[in-house]
Amino acid sequence: MEFNHRSVLLNETVELLNIKPDGIYVDGTVGGAGHATEIAKRLTSGRLIAFDRDPDAISVATERLEGFGATLINDNFNTIDKNLEKLGISAVDGVLLDLGVSSYQLDNAERGFSYHKTAPLDMRMSKEGLSAYDVVNNYSLEELTRIMREYGEERFAYKIANEIIKQRGTAPITTTTELAEIISAAVPASYKREGHPARKCFQAIRIEVNGEISILADAIEKAFSVLKIGGRLSIITFHSLEDRIVKQKFKEFATGCTCPPDLPICVCGKTPRGKLITKKPVIASEEELADNQRSRSAKLRVVEKIG
Repeated sequence: MEFNHRSVLLNETVELLNIKPDGIYVDGTVGGAGHATEIAKRLTSGRLIAFDRDPDAISVATERLEGFGATLINDNFNTIDKNLEKLGISAVDGVLLDLGVSSYQLDNAERGFSYHKTAPLDMRMSKEGLSAYDVVNNYSLEELTRIMREYGEERFAYKIANEIIKQRGTAPITTTTELAEIISAAVPASYKREGHPARKCFQAIRIEVNGEISILADAIEKAFSVLKIGGRLSIITFHSLEDRIVKQKFKEFATGCTCPPDLPICVCGKTPRGKLITKKPVIASEEELADNQRSRSAKLRVVEKIG
């Protein structure tokens, strides 16, 4: 299957990175190389380093970035500091993280991300480690309820988890459509009019399988730490919990003195490390929304490192 992925907020993201032709830039989630290609086009003597944990993405991006001299790394973006050190790079001019699952991963049935097509329960971006099958068939009632409530914001999390436990007691749950049917059976009929009842649970399981939330705050800190003064960190999120973490970390970077207001002078000595380039998140235009419905939940935030 061809690796198709429509990059969201493409022009806005590239423009806000403030690319220097001789700069060093990192795309931490290269996917189908949409953003990466636009960054590379703006470089002359500069350099692009692209990460992705999905080996399929690395294979496709290597082909699409041929001729640009990009360095491709099959690893998670939370290893950015260690991998740049291996390359002998101490600091970069910009980092981009697109936290969404790619269209290819959603549309390629065998990867197990979609509830619309029958496939083995997988959802692993790296094709290694914990799978959706492991989560669905081995997690306790409490664990299943927690991830669906926290990562999926699913109000029927307990009822769905309870139904999963009940059904797997007869036989393991092995396919995406089997799980989707179990979820559908556990919720009221009226709930189904709000959209596919499996959407939030599949999102929650995918986040758990790939550790998307658990690594995020640390990964943001590492990405910010490798920036040069004046360098920018741009992050696109598709989930309220992810966006909340990004917003909080960026606010932390931009916050100076934290002394109580009644103190006459600052004693903490803390100064801002960053400047918010986007006070509010950038969202998709009406034109982009009409062309690509998957952009509807995308939010872009940008912070610049200051001295």
